[in-house]
Amino acid sequence: MKIVPSKILILLVAIGCSTSAIAGPNGPGNGPPQPGLPPPGLPIDGGVAVLMVAAAIFGIYKIYQFKNHKKTPA
Repeated sequence: MKIVPSKILILLVAIGCSTSAIAGPNGPGNGPPQPGLPPPGLPIDGGVAVLMVAAAIFGIYKIYQFKNHKKTPA
């Protein structure tokens, strides 16, 4: 596969334009939250340990499955 510099440049410009639109400054309605109100959203670290264990078990399963179902040379 040949790398085309013009396509890479177009991709970088498109990514740069979209990130500046998404990460713009706060508007007048996006100030800090009022005191006394709970912060919005949920914690992101609730099940990370469970996900890591599940990913490790799944990875071990897939490695075991790959080694058992390997085709033998004729």
